[in-house]
Amino acid sequence: MVLKSEIKIAYRLQQEYKKTSSFIARDYIPQMKISSSQVEVISGIRRCGKSTLMEQLKHRYKSGTAYFNFEDPRVHDFVVGDFQKLDEVIGTETKVYFFDEIQNVPSWEIYVRQLHDRGKKVFITGSNASLLSKELGTRLTGRHLHHELFPFSYPEFLLYKKMKNTAVAFEQYVQHGGFPEYLRDENHEILHMLLKDIVSRDIAIRYGIKNTGTLMDITLFLISNVGKEVTYNSLRKAFHVGSANTVSDYLSWLEDTYLLFFLQRFSWSAKNRGVNPRKVYAIDTGLVNANSLSFTKDKGRLLENIVYLFLRKKGYDLSYFREQTECDFVVFEKGKCKMLIQVCEQVHNENKDRETKGLLEAMDFFEMKTGFIITQKQTDVLNVGGKTIELMPAHAFLVEK
Repeated sequence: MVLKSEIKIAYRLQQEYKKTSSFIARDYIPQMKISSSQVEVISGIRRCGKSTLMEQLKHRYKSGTAYFNFEDPRVHDFVVGDFQKLDEVIGTETKVYFFDEIQNVPSWEIYVRQLHDRGKKVFITGSNASLLSKELGTRLTGRHLHHELFPFSYPEFLLYKKMKNTAVAFEQYVQHGGFPEYLRDENHEILHMLLKDIVSRDIAIRYGIKNTGTLMDITLFLISNVGKEVTYNSLRKAFHVGSANTVSDYLSWLEDTYLLFFLQRFSWSAKNRGVNPRKVYAIDTGLVNANSLSFTKDKGRLLENIVYLFLRKKGYDLSYFREQTECDFVVFEKGKCKMLIQVCEQVHNENKDRETKGLLEAMDFFEMKTGFIITQKQTDVLNVGGKTIELMPAHAFLVEK
């Protein structure tokens, strides 16, 4: 419970806070319909720009807006009963509410539902997908729209850095990633602390994990092996964890924070999808480069990670394909195979057969006449057995409409 006077101070100081840095308009803004009566839920990893997006959205309203950040240490003990005090502090004239990290307050959805029923427009952010979805599914079913915000996309990176779309610019994006705060200062400690905060605050403390060392070791191992297959049992054995269920929980919590993603192998069988190895990807290649345990950077894996994020942001249903050989991405849209993609830093005589074989096998399986290989710089067209394989440089693919 928090005193009303403390809530009043926190609210006043938060309204007075103005961002001094210049920020680019995020790609996501056109998708946010201010005329909609739905509660707008924006989830994403810490420090990816959710608060800044809210600030930009506030400017679309001339007046009648209120903002409150529940991560403010002055309201650390905020409980559901304190919402009445917040209501009194904000006042009744407010029409549009912006709430940051509201999932920190148990039963927050009760208050948001009340605001919605009173005809108010509400925007909320959160950095834990599971905590948000659990509450949204109880009292706000059918009353909310869910949006996911990621660090800067490649086009956003170019806009922020005021660079033209070239292979050189793309190499910088691979190296630095898209976290706005890091791009501003290029201080690796920002990405070190981000990782530590997520593992300790968002997972270990929240779920009462005592052996935080093992959790961090597993996290660093996964970040160092993006684009590779992992299983619960292999991680259990490698890190001497008591059970595969514990490892499953760790990976689920890491995914809830948007730090890591796990891509299933394609199968028509849901049971097989559940037990087959999964490929791991990270939220940002700059975060990978800053925290990886590997001394040699596998540019091909980083490139694959970026392509995964691009497709994930588009909302496609993704999996990877493996029978005799592997195809990196099977892209589904509305239940149909839309595109097959292989990722390779460079196709040359030594790896040409390996890279095309997996793609061609997937093309046969899904009866697709065209497949794609995304490369670092190459542009080419290969015709194999009546099928077409297009080689496309990543910096061109990532800006395709």
